[in-house]
Order: sequence, then structure tokens, then C-alpha cells
Amino acid sequence: MKRRKIIAVIGGAEASDKYLTIAEEVGSLIAKGNAILVTGGMGGVMTSASKGAKEANGLVIGILPTLERESANPYVDIPIVTGLSQARNLIIARTCDCAIAINGKYGTLSEIAYCLMYDVPVIGIDTWKIDAPIIEAKNAAEAVELAFKAIS
Repeated sequence: MKRRKIIAVIGGAEASDKYLTIAEEVGSLIAKGNAILVTGGMGGVMTSASKGAKEANGLVIGILPTLERESANPYVDIPIVTGLSQARNLIIARTCDCAIAINGKYGTLSEIAYCLMYDVPVIGIDTWKIDAPIIEAKNAAEAVELAFKAIS
């Protein structure tokens, strides 16, 4: 049996409505493509992507920075409790087959760096402009299409 692909959505715990809407659409499209969504399990972009995936009957994993399962956003099916704070970003990068970065700040930058360090493709929507092979996308549909191409 073929293993389902796992796509991470990474981005800020606080984000504008524009990026929350994009994240929700990305989560939905990931689920509709039969991939598993993994996020940091908390708020902002993570909650929106998780909501989109759940509403499309997807499976959502949250790699939590805390020691409490209850800290996960309400759309997480499988909370992975780490107590590692931002160090959990490494686990997200090692778990996913591809990551979609939506805007974000330094935590997102660390996740991008870990992904690139381990040859995990990164698709970016309005995210960090660094000297690295981040595949830029203009919108949610293009980002998810590029993600599935990168992992096929």
C-alpha cells in the first residue's frame, strides 16, 4: 500500500485575514488531494489551514510546542505533544514531504531553513526572500499544485 503524502503548512501564529483565508484554502486543497496536513497545531495560519483540511474531511496532525494536548487548535486530529517550544519546528520539517510557507516571521523562517537543510521542498506564498530554492506561488491553488508536483 502506498503511503499518503504529508504536507506541512507553516506560517505565523498571528496573521492578517488575507493570509488566514489563503491558509484555509490551502488546507482544504491538501485534504482534497488526499494528503495529510501537518502544522504546529496552534493559532493563526495553523488553525486556518487545519480548519480548511477538516472541513474537506482531511486528517490533521499538530506538532505542539507545549506539554498539553488541549493547547492544540480544535481542528487537530492527532496532537503530538513535544514541550519543545520552537524546537518542534525541526520535527515538522522532518515529518513532511513538502512544506507550504504562508507569509510568516522568524518561526516560519526556521521551519523553512530546516526543510531546506533536509531537502524538503518549500513552496512560498509571500514569504521570506532568501538565497534558497523556495518555489514561489501566487495563490493557494498554485501552491498546492506545486506541492503535489514536488512530491510526486
